[in-house]
Amino acid sequence: VQLVESGGGLVQPGGSLRLSCAARRSIFSINAMGWYRQAPGKEREWVAHIDRGGIKGYADSVKGRFTISRDNPRDTVNLQMNSLKPEDTAVYYCSANQRQGWVMDYWGKGTLVTVSS
Repeated sequence: VQLVESGGGLVQPGGSLRLSCAARRSIFSINAMGWYRQAPGKEREWVAHIDRGGIKGYADSVKGRFTISRDNPRDTVNLQMNSLKPEDTAVYYCSANQRQGWVMDYWGKGTLVTVSS
C-alpha cells in the first residue's frame, strides 16, 4: 500500500489548511486511516484517526480545531485544520492499516505544515 499526502504549506496563525491522503495499490480493504505529526526535535505523535465505519478519534491538542474525514470507495482521508497555532508546525504523516484496531502498518512520506506569521 502506498500513501500519498498533499496539502501542506505555510499558513499564518489562525488560518486553515486541508491535508489529503490517498491509498494506492491496495489489494485488501483499508480499515483505519489517520494522521500523525512530528515537530522538530520531538517524537512523532498521533493527531487523529478514522475507521471504515466512521468512528473517529482526536488528540486533545487538536480537538475542536481539526476534522478528519474519509472517502471509503476512493480510500482517501482528509484532515481539515482550522485555527492553526505555531505549535501545530510539524511534518504530518498519513497512516493506514488493513486490520482491526488502530495500530498502523503503512505510512506516507509526510507533508510539512508551517504555522508562522
